[in-house]
Amino acid sequence: MTVGHKCLRGRGGWILEKLGRKIVQLHIPIFVVSLLLLIPATLGYISTRVNYDILYYLPEEIETMQGQDILVDEFGTGAYSMFICEGMENKDVARLKEKIEQIDHVTQVVWYDTVADISIPMEMLPEKIRSAFNSGDSTMMFIIFDTTTSADETMEAIQEIRKVAGEQCFLSGMSAVVTDTKELAESEVMIYVIIAVVLSAIVLAVTMESWLIPVLFLSSIGMAVLYNMGTNMFQGEISYITKALSAVLQLGVTMDYFIFLWHSYQEQLRSLPEDHPEAMAKAIAATIKSVVGSSVTTVAGFIALCFMSFTLGLDLGIVMIKGVVFGVISCVTILPSMIMMFDKALEKTKHKPLVGDFPKLSAFVTKHHVAFAVLFIVLFIPFAYFQANTDVYYNLDSSLPENLPSIQANTKLNEEYDMGATHMILIDKNLDEKQKYAMMDEIERLDGVKQVLGLETVVGPTIPQSMIPEKLLNVLESDKHELMLILNEYAVASDEVNTQIDALQSIVKKYDPTGMVVGEAPCTKDLIEITNQDFNVVNAVSIVLVFAIILFVFKSISLPVILVLVIEGAIFINMGIPYLTGTELPFIASIVIGTIQLGATVDYAILMTSRYETERGSGKSKAEAIRIAHSTSIRPIMVSAFSFFAATFGVGLYSKIDMISSLCLLMARGALISMCAVLLFLPAMFWIFDGVICKTSKNFKGAKSK
Repeated sequence: MTVGHKCLRGRGGWILEKLGRKIVQLHIPIFVVSLLLLIPATLGYISTRVNYDILYYLPEEIETMQGQDILVDEFGTGAYSMFICEGMENKDVARLKEKIEQIDHVTQVVWYDTVADISIPMEMLPEKIRSAFNSGDSTMMFIIFDTTTSADETMEAIQEIRKVAGEQCFLSGMSAVVTDTKELAESEVMIYVIIAVVLSAIVLAVTMESWLIPVLFLSSIGMAVLYNMGTNMFQGEISYITKALSAVLQLGVTMDYFIFLWHSYQEQLRSLPEDHPEAMAKAIAATIKSVVGSSVTTVAGFIALCFMSFTLGLDLGIVMIKGVVFGVISCVTILPSMIMMFDKALEKTKHKPLVGDFPKLSAFVTKHHVAFAVLFIVLFIPFAYFQANTDVYYNLDSSLPENLPSIQANTKLNEEYDMGATHMILIDKNLDEKQKYAMMDEIERLDGVKQVLGLETVVGPTIPQSMIPEKLLNVLESDKHELMLILNEYAVASDEVNTQIDALQSIVKKYDPTGMVVGEAPCTKDLIEITNQDFNVVNAVSIVLVFAIILFVFKSISLPVILVLVIEGAIFINMGIPYLTGTELPFIASIVIGTIQLGATVDYAILMTSRYETERGSGKSKAEAIRIAHSTSIRPIMVSAFSFFAATFGVGLYSKIDMISSLCLLMARGALISMCAVLLFLPAMFWIFDGVICKTSKNFKGAKSK
């Protein structure tokens, strides 16, 4: 008996059966409507914008994001890129610069001719300017866009720049990275779905009783996925991470529902062999009872993601909550309609499942329960430490292939110009000149800072503002603020740059309390701090929600502790393996994987516990109740876990984007580890704590003492 049976047992069963009969009666209209709904869903899917900028999801109220708004509103600077030209004469570089300036949404291209006429020998320029724009036989431009980092217009401008540039030119910066990420993700996303479908079909073909049923399962789930993706249009936009993961994740977490309906239908047919419509009606009623309740724990996991300050969690959480809801609706409407339409074909394609039961496993597990309990403790303690100390990276470039143009450009920028992160400082325009020079002097003495470029450093104190080139003035000054650039040798997300940013902020605030340090590196530093907090919040919320659900379902104090402990142990093992292998995980994986694994796989434990409760409460002995609960749960748990594994594993192996690849591999591995934990460790917990469970659980009153 599953969660749904527990929640709805004895309440309104006849209403659900009446609903089931109505669905069966209208199965052809339901199927036709489901096909028609694919049209607006497809249009919604196509029209939903995808955001490829991870930093966009930082909270709007933090200073770095407010600084970004100032750059857009006052300076017209939404994004910027470094553009390196190798082996080109100055006149050719100047012509190329003119072409780039003509591209839509490029507002400024800063090169040395912005400061001085190209006829002036570069050797006569101030050292800071000369070294900033030149290294060996290469020269560098600073391209400024009037749209934000991930805006469609910016990405289009990036593409146009690449068209006019030669092979000896390299375009770096966050906007270039976002553009390449978009192209790579769009080229892969449909392949993700194909891989997930093919592997899931193989698992279903092996574990189910019909060769045709995998087709019906995947067709009805596919419709639910498309409905979900189509309704994302109402959110305005979604993250590329959400777009890439939601389809395969929805397939993995909702497959159970469809399997349950099929098994329930087959069970009803054994008592109603001549009345297939009535058998389906009863199966629908049973499935609603089971699936609605079962989906609650999965939804709880995704609800926890919505509590993240880093709103990528909210983005993924909302989409997946919708996905579960659409999955449930599809399971009890579309799939029954398809089964009724193809009922004869299903009968003709039946076969014996290639994966049978495991009768000896239950006896083995119950006999060696002490050994499995000891093994659980032996694994739990060290892996709790391992998962807490797994290395995590925050540099978004690290999740992408090295052969992407933007990654190659960033590498060249670092190698030839010894340049890592570029910071921007916004200060009050009216700040005293002496204070400005004193502030810049302190900043230049910081470790890792190469140069400070501003009006004062470019032209010096003796040149009046009226003689400063207008183009340069527009770049570095607005009505309220002055902009300074900090050229720096430390990489984004490194410990060195984060320490540097702290010192930089302290210096700026000393001279101008309203001053701000902005840019990719400061945003990434905020990302690190915010997501570290989110990790604790998300895990706590998911555990509390799942604990409360189990408490309500089983009316037990002890069972929620045991079930959550077993699944958390599986999560520790899953997240601790990268520590042992020396694998760095993308930061988002460490945050979301725990709550996804808990929400998606705790149902394995609930399934076995429900049967254990039923048998124990009916008066069976501890040993017999545990053996029956275990033996009847093996097959559905394994089918569920392998279905989840199939939906995610292939995508994890294929994807070239490490953020997606790591998440999928962790989810795939997590499903198998949770399966093993429930099948091996949970019976041991029942055996050891049976007395406590009987005393602290309402539905165990009929349990024998032994």
